[in-house]
Amino acid sequence: MKSTKSAIRYAKALLDLSIELNKVEVISSDMRAILDANNETHEFQLFLNSPLINSDKKISILKEIFDGFDELSISFVSLIAKNRRENILTEIAASFESLWKEKQGIVPVTLVSSIALDNTSKDSILAKVKGFVNGKIELTEEVDPAILGGFILKMDDKQVDASVRSQLNNLKQRLTR
Repeated sequence: MKSTKSAIRYAKALLDLSIELNKVEVISSDMRAILDANNETHEFQLFLNSPLINSDKKISILKEIFDGFDELSISFVSLIAKNRRENILTEIAASFESLWKEKQGIVPVTLVSSIALDNTSKDSILAKVKGFVNGKIELTEEVDPAILGGFILKMDDKQVDASVRSQLNNLKQRLTR
């Protein structure tokens, strides 16, 4: 999910306040709940984007959906809706999670392979990555048979594509020149 500058600013403000109030874990859990709601149903984002539903109605519905939220999270979500920025709520939640992980020194890494990798292969790849990373690696594994073999490693804005599909495409381009 692409984060906008305003989503990052809102997320940073919420993170700073939650650190100050010693509620980071609780607020982080609430932000993950927002992301889960967005991932579970397409209608959630449609609801947030709808110009037909006024802010007060959206606030009451959000309070009902997220009734277990901390008071700070509810106040924040209400403020976002009052400022008519509810359309970026999921981006704010994603940015919050990203900023919190960064502050903890956690580096998200995604490893895509054509089949599930065994521990030896995974450890070998991660051992090489650890040399370039300052912090703890949080690994997410994905299986994509379309890459045919090899792997794709994604970290921050960097990507290492060692897939067979990529190598075949490179070969095809060189042969067709």
